[in-house]
Amino acid sequence: MKGSEHFKKIIKSYLDKRAQEDVLFRAKYETATRTIDDVVTFILNQVKASECCGFSDDEIYSMAVHVIDEPTIEIGKPINCNVVVNHHIELTEKEKEEQKALALKRFQDEELRKLQNRNSKPKVVKPQENKQPELSLFDEF
Repeated sequence: MKGSEHFKKIIKSYLDKRAQEDVLFRAKYETATRTIDDVVTFILNQVKASECCGFSDDEIYSMAVHVIDEPTIEIGKPINCNVVVNHHIELTEKEKEEQKALALKRFQDEELRKLQNRNSKPKVVKPQENKQPELSLFDEF
């Protein structure tokens, strides 16, 4: 695996957007012989060489632009790894309501379970001790 499909999609989306906004980059991007797999392979090799675990979006995007700008850069060998991408998911109002209702149901079920466990605990009965009759000063032996 040369990187997750989601990672590829994000990099490609960024490069496409950059090409729309930057005329000079667009010329290189449209004539580039590198595929998105080549770009991802280059990024992964750069990350591995740095021995760091986390990068900002801008650092990764600049690597992608750099490999497109410089067609003679060595890409490196494909790396078998998993790529973790931080992304924000926007829920629709309907999805938010569904998640809210689901969370409320889970909360209610948990509270009910706690009440049932508390009420179902058996009462501890102390064993009765063998009591000897109390002696009195007036008792005869």
